[in-house]
Amino acid sequence: MCGIIGIASLYPVSERGWLAHGRDALRHRGPDAAGEWWSADACVGLGHRRLAVIDLSASAHQPMQDTGGELCLVFNGEIYNYTDLRKDLAARGHRFRSQSDTEVILAAYREWGKDCLERLNGAFAFALYDSRQRQLFMARDRAGEKPLFYAPAPGALRFASELKGLMADPGLARRLDPEALDCYLAMGYVPGERCMLQGVRKLPPAHALLFDLHSGQTQLWPYWQMPEANPAADNQADTAPLLNDLEALLEDAVRRQLVADVPVGILLSGGVDSSLITAMAVRAESKVKTFTIRFPGYDRYDETEHARLIARHFGTEHVELAAAESSVDLLPLLARGFDEPMVDSSMIPTYLVSRLVREHCTVALGGDGGDELFAGYPHYNRLLWLQQTFGAVPRRLRQAAAEATLALLPPGFRGRNWLQALGTDFSTGVPLIFSLFDRGMRRRLMAPQRDWELAAEGIREARIPRSADLLQRATRMDFGNYLAEDILVKVDRASMLNSLEVRAPLLDHRLIEFAYREVPSRLKATPHSRKILLKMLTQRVLPPEFDQQRKQGFSIPLASWLGSGPWKTFFRETLLGSDSTLFSRQALSELLAGQAKGRLHSERLFALVLFELWRREYRISM
Repeated sequence: MCGIIGIASLYPVSERGWLAHGRDALRHRGPDAAGEWWSADACVGLGHRRLAVIDLSASAHQPMQDTGGELCLVFNGEIYNYTDLRKDLAARGHRFRSQSDTEVILAAYREWGKDCLERLNGAFAFALYDSRQRQLFMARDRAGEKPLFYAPAPGALRFASELKGLMADPGLARRLDPEALDCYLAMGYVPGERCMLQGVRKLPPAHALLFDLHSGQTQLWPYWQMPEANPAADNQADTAPLLNDLEALLEDAVRRQLVADVPVGILLSGGVDSSLITAMAVRAESKVKTFTIRFPGYDRYDETEHARLIARHFGTEHVELAAAESSVDLLPLLARGFDEPMVDSSMIPTYLVSRLVREHCTVALGGDGGDELFAGYPHYNRLLWLQQTFGAVPRRLRQAAAEATLALLPPGFRGRNWLQALGTDFSTGVPLIFSLFDRGMRRRLMAPQRDWELAAEGIREARIPRSADLLQRATRMDFGNYLAEDILVKVDRASMLNSLEVRAPLLDHRLIEFAYREVPSRLKATPHSRKILLKMLTQRVLPPEFDQQRKQGFSIPLASWLGSGPWKTFFRETLLGSDSTLFSRQALSELLAGQAKGRLHSERLFALVLFELWRREYRISM
């Protein structure tokens, strides 16, 4: 895991100092080494901060040039099949000076050009300058594990792993994008290529970009797409072949992701995903180290007994760590570190876990992706139940009930969002169950900003996948949105703030394709069951006393903390203690009062506090 930054311009770049400042703003992503490279004509500059994981020697430092000096690469992430690619490329005549996966990307590009992306199995974001073509080539991994922001301008393009790298450039305007903010308030994140800053974009997952230094033109395209569901899969009564394929794919993904020249551990909660990863890891390594975190004083969130069961069964070197008290002082740190804010208060325990684990290892394997690929979230059960129970009711009647819900029940009333979901078109739609601020709430909240346009619903609607199967739509929607823009952002920023690399074997693209193409919905979830196929695998490889039904979310008792004490005071002062807020003070006061009365506003308030801390830290204006 590393940090990358750079610029490509039609004309020589005279002001170069910002590149080093931006690179070093990413030091947490790569504390082991720093590098900077400029093309002979001064039109291209590349910067890199390195977290050394594969080939710890200086020969693997970046920016890295190929042997002919025609290509130069900065790369963040890991290529898990690099040893296979290296053998193939060596047989084709390529010679290597290092043992790194970085050099394999250079050789793969020289051999196959842009088509090299199809051969890469990994989590990555990179930028490669080809001086022969005078083109900058950038790409991001299929699931979106590694971030990449870019700022196009007339005749130039800048990019960085994190927004703070670009903000080191004094010429970058720091103005909010209204559509992005509206999405943030509605969904809790900014989806797709949009960014909270005007003039900046995110390279979407599974996309590549080409910037031509002759013409100044930019070309953007998807190099991978999620496969269509195999219609024949629904007719396969025998689940054994699917189970065998799942086991083989997961075992190989874990084996590949255990490779590193630094200590590697597994984040073991004792749930389905992390326990299966542990089971596969002990097949590949004789010594496996597992980590479990407990939060003293909060027994509801204690997973140590479940993790101990798995650790004892597989004989891992198990480490139990106690997290520190979650202080409100963490919020300004996280607001700075997350650049573009996203709404997920579990970023707090994720940061604390990463800080503790980093004391023991540099790389950790986690279970992210299992819920989206194999339908593990409880809301999938509820969606299917709604469809089964109310799907035959004429939609106009259900819509009337949903509208009555909005009119009669106040925001924050338990179950309000689910009652709104009654109006869903179950043949094409996916309801926004976890809506933060609905249209009415956003109008009130943004009242000081005249002529505020509500864009989020239309943007989200355009992102709903096409499928006749409700579960396929819902899981694919979560994969491309909630996973990519919330879960993976949270894990990347929180772990990288501690210089810890977290890998996700379940997001191996072969597993993604298998889950969405070959596994029928009936083996994922029903109104009463979920993660069905994965749980079949637990019966095969985990101890018989393993609790398959437990679903422990990674969360904090935020509502309780906001009842009194420093958290309540900090939230009130952040939202109402300054005249510079963008939001309606009356709407903010109503939210705080509603929370005090027991309404479910804690995550809404967290969203507004984190946004205000971020906006003030980076001096962002409307």
